[in-house]
This record gives sequence, structure tokens and C-alpha cells, in this order.
Amino acid sequence: MKVAIAGAGNVGVFIAADLHEAGHDVLVIEQDPDVVARTAPAVDVRWYVGDACEVSNLHESGLGDADVVVAATGDDEDNLVVSLLAKQEFAVPRVVARVNHPKNHWLFNESWGVDVSVSTPHLLSALVEEAVAVGSLVRLLQFQDAQLVEVTLADGSPAVGRPIRDLDFPRDATIVAVVRDAHVIVPRGDTVVQAADEVLALVTADSEARVTAILAGGA
Repeated sequence: MKVAIAGAGNVGVFIAADLHEAGHDVLVIEQDPDVVARTAPAVDVRWYVGDACEVSNLHESGLGDADVVVAATGDDEDNLVVSLLAKQEFAVPRVVARVNHPKNHWLFNESWGVDVSVSTPHLLSALVEEAVAVGSLVRLLQFQDAQLVEVTLADGSPAVGRPIRDLDFPRDATIVAVVRDAHVIVPRGDTVVQAADEVLALVTADSEARVTAILAGGA
């Protein structure tokens, strides 16, 4: 997979090194030549010195060949511009954007070319809530048209003791994994969910309330 990363800060460099180690073809775009000179010897990926917010630089860098673009700079405005250019000018199939300031999270959507937005404060809050909440739906990750949610089933959940095929999930929602006793279960129609199971599901805005009622009750 070809991945282009805008921004060679700590986040961008870590992602680049991790993806390179996993065997992916990685390009890092960074406008500060001093940063590139310091970092490039330690991270064996392709580097381009230029402004990722400039279309001409993106053409020269080869971003148009990318399967995924990651906007990972420390500036939300730059990340939005990179995302929009990647999607509209280069038709990149997948655009992932870093949200630096939580109050800007609402901007990172399909209108700006963002398929997946990652806000560290929101993610940390969700993980804390997920660790302590039982019987409540917790939003973990926002995608373009859906979000990943988690519910730890309480003893009184309407879903407990029933196979997944009988849960009457909406057509635009699906269970993607069940975590039980620290083991991941790939869900099948005959998988029976139990109390204390962590159920992860992909839901849309329209199906979230129905999924909440099925897994947590109260609706």
C-alpha cells in the first residue's frame, strides 16, 4: 500500500516508521528542510521537502499515486487543506486526518475530504469511558458515514443470551467484533452474546438509537 504523510512531527514520523516496518511504501512531505535533514537518516522512507498545502508541491511529490493520505501536521487548518486537496485534486481513496484541537473536530468531515478523523483527546475520553461504563454505548472512532461504538453488556441487556442473528440489527449497522475474557470473537449469526461481553459495532447516525436499544436497553 502506498501511503503519503503530511507533516514530520513526532506523530507523522512515528506513523511513517510503523507503516514502513509493516511493509508499506511511505512518502513523508515536510516543508522544513532542517527537520528532514535531522529525521530522514533514521527513518528509511521517501521524503519530499515542500508545502503539503500547495498543489504544485503535491504533484511533484507523487502524492497522486497514494492509496492513503494522512494529514498529520500540528495545525488543524493545514490538515483540512491537505485533506481537501488529496480528495478533490488527486481523488485519493482514503484520507485520514489528525485533529489537534478538540473544538475543531466537527470540521473534519466529508465536506473537507476527510474519511477518518482522529482526535486524541476525544479518543482518550472514549477509552476511559469504555473502561468504566457498563450498559452504555461509547463512541470510539468517527468515520466518514459511520462510527465505531462499543457497549459492554450489562446483566439486564436485552441482547444477553441471544444469537446475533436474532438481535434484529438495522440494515445500516453491524457487529464487527465481540471481546470476551480478553479474546476477540469474530461474530457469526449463531454467536450468542453474554453479559460482560464488549460488543463493537459500526453504526450510522440513523441506526445508533436502535443499536443502543438492542444492546443496552431503555428504548
